Amino acid sequence: MEYKEFGSEKIDEIYAIYEANEWESYLNDKERLKKAFEKSLYVLGAFDEGKLVGFVRCVGDDEYIVYVQDLIVLPDHQRQGIGRRLMEEVLKRYEKVRQFVLITDEDDEVSNAFYKAIGLSDTCNGYPVNHYFRGN
Repeated sequence: MEYKEFGSEKIDEIYAIYEANEWESYLNDKERLKKAFEKSLYVLGAFDEGKLVGFVRCVGDDEYIVYVQDLIVLPDHQRQGIGRRLMEEVLKRYEKVRQFVLITDEDDEVSNAFYKAIGLSDTCNGYPVNHYFRGN
């Protein structure tokens, strides 16, 4: 497995990974998805014999906040340590950034267990914050 940065030039492979995982919100407008990747802070991919099989995509300012927008791996490549490796690389790259944030579904037991297993917390450890969202 090779891990390297990439960009919107892989839009067809990116789209196929979202499609294979049934992430419907990304499948409506491929041009908009391409623009999102072009505007991302950092995108790191996992390549199996040259084929993109998973990636982590981050947005933010690279100083005070980094938000993990997506961590996704093709279903037939899951549970092989790819997601863990992608997250380890991102955590290392942004270890000095003040706020490292990601959001996952509350009832997604697999994702929640994974993020806790790699050392992330689902609380703010006493840091007095609230979360606010606009639903779309």
